[in-house]
Amino acid sequence: MNLFGHTFDTMQLFSLISLLAVLVLWIMRARGAIGYRRWFKGWEAERRERRLAEEAQERGETPPTPVGPRKSYGGPWG
Repeated sequence: MNLFGHTFDTMQLFSLISLLAVLVLWIMRARGAIGYRRWFKGWEAERRERRLAEEAQERGETPPTPVGPRKSYGGPWG
């Protein structure tokens, strides 16, 4: 096989395909981890709001009103 003017033998071709397959698997795993982190942060925020509302109700105060849907993606912009 000839690619960009270089001839690849069988081992080099196999190495290239393996490297690309590992890269794809790593990207898929990273996307899954990011999705899990977003889900967990949302779940934790909802749990915290419920707990604060229950504690306020036990004290006889009005529960704090949620500001709106919280989407935390990390970083200083949200």
